[in-house]
Amino acid sequence: MNLPKQITVFERGWLSSNNILLRGANGATLVDSGYLAHVPQTLALLAHALGDEPLAWLVNTHCHSDHMGGNAAIQARYGVRTSLPVGEAPIIERWDEEALLLSYADQRAERFRVDDTFAPGDTLAMGDLDWRVIAAPGHDTHATMLYSPEARVLISGDALWENGFGVLFPQMFGRPTCFMETRSTLDAIAALEVDVVIPGHGAPFGEVEAALERAYSRLAGFEEDPARLPRHAAKVMVTFSLLEHRRLVVADLPDYVQRIPILRDINNRYLAMTPEHYAEWLVHELTRARAVRYEDGCLVPLVAA
Repeated sequence: MNLPKQITVFERGWLSSNNILLRGANGATLVDSGYLAHVPQTLALLAHALGDEPLAWLVNTHCHSDHMGGNAAIQARYGVRTSLPVGEAPIIERWDEEALLLSYADQRAERFRVDDTFAPGDTLAMGDLDWRVIAAPGHDTHATMLYSPEARVLISGDALWENGFGVLFPQMFGRPTCFMETRSTLDAIAALEVDVVIPGHGAPFGEVEAALERAYSRLAGFEEDPARLPRHAAKVMVTFSLLEHRRLVVADLPDYVQRIPILRDINNRYLAMTPEHYAEWLVHELTRARAVRYEDGCLVPLVAA
C-alpha cells in the first residue's frame, strides 16, 4: 500500500485506534492518540519515529477513549497544540463521562486541554498536504474524516473500516436519524477520489469500493433487524472492557452486565434477558466468534494489548 513518504501509520489493531504521524515543513502532526492503556507504547513509537524532531500538533477525528486516551500524556510529553472537531470540544471541556462513553461504558481516559477546534469544510495543513475536514456522523455524531485531494488519501476514523465501521451508538440511545446519517457519510466517501483509506482500526487499504459495499450491506442489515445493532454493541463493549481488565471472571459476568450502564441499558431496552442468560449468551457469542478465549474460568482477549 503506497502512502506519501511523510505519512507513517502506527497500526494498533482492533483494541486501540491507529495513530497517523504526518511530517512536514511546519512540524509533525499526530492524528488520534490511541487508548490510555497503550500510552507507554504510543510514546515509544513517537520517540522512535521523531527522534529529536518535535511534535507540534495533535488532532482527533473524534473523542472516544480509543482515539483520545493518549492525549493527556502526549500533551505532557510534547506540549502540543491540540485540536478537536467543533462538536466534541464542549463535551471534553465539561468532561462529560457519560457522553464520552467513559464511566458509562467502563472505559478510561485522562482529562486534557483543548486549544482549538475545526469544522466540516475547514482545511488543515498537515505533512505538507492540505486535508479537507468532512463530517462523518454515525458512529459518533460529531466525528470527522480528513481527506487529501492531492494525495488521494482518506483518514476515515471509525466511519469506514475495510470490513465495516464503528458501533452506531447514537442510534441505540435516542438518535433515530443515525442510520440515515451513516448512509450519508458512506455516500460522502463514495463521492471522493480515494486511492488509500487509513481507517481508525486495521491496516490501510485501497479497495475502497469493495469496503463501501460491505459497509452498506452491514448498515442495511442493521436497518432490517432492529435487534442486530444492540447485540453487536454488547459484544463489542465486553471485548473493549477486556483491554482494560485483561480478564473477566465468567462467574462474575451476571453482576458485571448489570453494573456497567451501557450493558445494562442495552439489555433493558433491547434484549430483555436475565443477567445470567445475558452473561451466558455473551460468553457463547464471543468465544464462538473467536473475539476472546476462555481460560481458567475467565474471558481473556485474543489480541495482545
